[in-house]
Parts: sequence; C-alpha cells; structure tokens
Amino acid sequence: MLNKKTKNRSLIFFLFSLVLIIGIFISIKVLEDNVLYFLSPTEIKEKQNLNFNKKIRIGGMVKKDSIIVNKKEIKFIVTDFKNEIIVSYKGAVPNLFAERKGVVVEGILQDKKFFVAEKILAKHDENYMPPKEENNVK
Repeated sequence: MLNKKTKNRSLIFFLFSLVLIIGIFISIKVLEDNVLYFLSPTEIKEKQNLNFNKKIRIGGMVKKDSIIVNKKEIKFIVTDFKNEIIVSYKGAVPNLFAERKGVVVEGILQDKKFFVAEKILAKHDENYMPPKEENNVK
C-alpha cells in the first residue's frame, strides 16, 4: 500500500500535470485564432470555401508596370507568376515596396480577383544591407 506522503505527492503531481495540459491547450487555441498565414494568388483561386469577411494575408510579387497611384489610393497587382490579384490600398507604403519585389498584404478579399489591403508588408531578400553598410562593402 501507498503511504499518505506518497499519495499526496501523486495527487500534487497529477494536479500540476492537469493544470499544465489545460494551460498549453488554452495557449494553442488563443494563438490559433490570431495567426494569419499568407496565401498565394493561385491558392486563393483554387480554394473552394473562402470566407470573404475574414482578414487574410496574400503574398507574392508586385507585377511590373502594375502600380497606379491616385490621390487617395494605390492599386497594384500581386502575382505568383501563375495567377494575379488586384490590390487596392489607402495609406503610406513602406520604403521597400516596389515593382518586381516581394510583398505581403493584409486585408479583406472582395472576390477572387480583388483585394482591399489594410496593411502592406514589403519583403526584402536575404542579402539586404542597410545603405551605410552597403557603401562600406563596395
């Protein structure tokens, strides 16, 4: 038989394990709701059950000669070289935003060909160096 001290230790270990498992489960559920993965234009075209009211991210390249700047908004095309999506954005664009560069836009999909962005995240390649550093290397 187990003595009282061993039973208490077993109970404490069991309760601690239970609290830990519940805490991990709650953390994963909270993170799952807040994570936004980006989809390519081809994935959006092929996806059958899209939620047009949910915020998503779209990633790809800014198509050459596609940037149109108006007074109120900027429109451009995001492509993965198979399919394209027209993006409309109101606001300031990042310095790294340019044609033929990688971009991730966050916002709401109107339909499978038109996207209203709330945020633009310009991507740089892995060889990026700040301007000061770049001048020293050359």
